[in-house]
Amino acid sequence: MADNPQVDDKLSEVISENVSEQKKETLEEMLSRHRKETNDLQSKEMAMKKAAAKGSKAEQKAKKKQVDEEIHRLSTKLKERQAEELALLGYSNTTDKQKGNLDNIVKAIAGVSVTNHVEQSKPSKSVKRREKRAQQEAAREQRIQEEQSQIVSDRLIENERLEQKLEPLGFTINEIKPDGHCLYRAVEDQLALHSGGSSPYTYQELREMVAAYMRKHAMDFLPFFLSENMADGEPEDSLTERFENYCREIESTAAWGGQLELGALTHCLKKHIMIFSGSFPDVEMGKEYKSGDETGPSSLSIMLSYHRHAFGLGEHYNSVVPSSVR
Repeated sequence: MADNPQVDDKLSEVISENVSEQKKETLEEMLSRHRKETNDLQSKEMAMKKAAAKGSKAEQKAKKKQVDEEIHRLSTKLKERQAEELALLGYSNTTDKQKGNLDNIVKAIAGVSVTNHVEQSKPSKSVKRREKRAQQEAAREQRIQEEQSQIVSDRLIENERLEQKLEPLGFTINEIKPDGHCLYRAVEDQLALHSGGSSPYTYQELREMVAAYMRKHAMDFLPFFLSENMADGEPEDSLTERFENYCREIESTAAWGGQLELGALTHCLKKHIMIFSGSFPDVEMGKEYKSGDETGPSSLSIMLSYHRHAFGLGEHYNSVVPSSVR
């Protein structure tokens, strides 16, 4: 008898469901799987956008819109399922339980036990740092789920505004891998474009340069770092230690880069940096390095795009290149 693909598929689904029921995930395991599923969707989006970047400009625009709509549909479906799975473990987004559930998710991400126990000694500084990072990640996860409930995709609107801004200037976006290194990879892409070949620095070398510059010019960055990272009730004498830990994360992890790191990059490279956005006013950094009549790679500005709603994950940077390059 010939094999019946439909029966096989249904049988596989039943087996998969039974296995899922037998193997109950912990919250930590579920969050880890959710991150992997989100990363897989990001990879799929990158591949689809690459495939769509062919044909005439009109064809590319139509294909890009179709890709955005399809990824938005898949992303919404994925986040809804993930929210349902979290709800089964008791972590819903209801108003009454939201704060307690968020706190537990934060602790799970940070590697801190969520079981009830007698309060012990004051948490160590390292635990505080992990919980603060986890708090940011959990808040980001929560924000993602809230955004997915919107009927109109903020990302689609943002992309359309950015495209309307860049197209008349003769520029387009070169998609950068969303792996936490996007700022540094985007700058690396710009430097490669300026040199007409490979970049003089890899994204990892750029990270190390930024960390070294921030350490050397700590007093220039500490006021801004303090305003964003000062924990309630924490003594100021720990500021230097926390700033050093921050610099260490820049050079040795996939920590996302922001305004502090951009400020360091413009001085490290002695480059004018232009950041275009479809959600906020454009930003210029390092105007003192902006070239006038000079020509050549050293006089070119670094041009990036800032995406508030990229991949349904929040902040992301891409490289802005001449349309003729694509």
